[in-house]
Amino acid sequence: MALRLLQKNEKKISMRFGKSIAKILLPLLYKIFSFLKINRRAINFFSEKSFFSNDNHDFFNFISSLLKEKKIIALDVGAQGGFNSDYFTPKKYDQFFEPILIEPIKEEAEKLKKKNKKVISNALWSSEVKKKIFILGNRLGSSSMYEPDPNLFSLHGIKKKDYLNYAVTDNVEVQCDTLSQSIKNLNINNLDYLKVDTQGAELEILKGIGDFRPLLIKIETHLHTMYKNVPSWNTLLDYLYKLNYTVVDWKGIGSHATRVPAEMDLILIPNFNNNAGNEIINNNEDKFVALMLIFRQINLLKIISNKNNFKSSSQINDLDDFFFN
Repeated sequence: MALRLLQKNEKKISMRFGKSIAKILLPLLYKIFSFLKINRRAINFFSEKSFFSNDNHDFFNFISSLLKEKKIIALDVGAQGGFNSDYFTPKKYDQFFEPILIEPIKEEAEKLKKKNKKVISNALWSSEVKKKIFILGNRLGSSSMYEPDPNLFSLHGIKKKDYLNYAVTDNVEVQCDTLSQSIKNLNINNLDYLKVDTQGAELEILKGIGDFRPLLIKIETHLHTMYKNVPSWNTLLDYLYKLNYTVVDWKGIGSHATRVPAEMDLILIPNFNNNAGNEIINNNEDKFVALMLIFRQINLLKIISNKNNFKSSSQINDLDDFFFN
């Protein structure tokens, strides 16, 4: 106990010293960066480092002890390149997941089937229907059920010489089913993690979620879309809140002529401030803790853990959240 108190006091002293030094150095650094015209680049660099700062932890053994033989059931909608292909979370944690991959572009689905057990090659929508995908052959990851609008390209910093990269090269009709029915067809009754990145179709896909309530959702939303008739981002967010989810993190994607990113990856969890949200969390405590660690949400996890008397609370409380340093 005495040793722990001593360590805490030493930490407080070092933090005070660090803040004092920062007050002196930061204004000087700002002037230097501004003079060199790299101010925005420096801010983006430090912001990126801060976002991923909790990756300095190694939660592998902790998560292993929580899950034992259990796997986190994950649905990856828009899975071109494979599960966690954007390296949003450290790859070392991928083995804790049992991924189900959704990829409606036939050639890409075939690639995924060579490495993954569960690949669904139909598309998802709010109902069972046939839809067209606008294929961007020069930029396959930007293919969408919504047509690109060249009138919006300049706002995204796309140069005219690069417009052809965003040209529609093919229209493919695909069979769509709902998210809930697609999972039930695999005889899966619970979904722990949902990731949706479908270039504007996120809202229609969520409308087919049925009774499934994942412990964590990662979803892309367009603040400023480059596609025609994509639902506004606030409509998507409103729908998620009606499902009793709340945003706990976001990360900007892409540049735009405004001062906000063109898109964002949103991280949401069940609303921990009401009984319905806490019931979902408490019924899957170990998987929830594992997901929160993997997605770097340490401070919030401490509060939820103590509030709900998690069995791993003492171990969680010993963790530092480097994001807030």
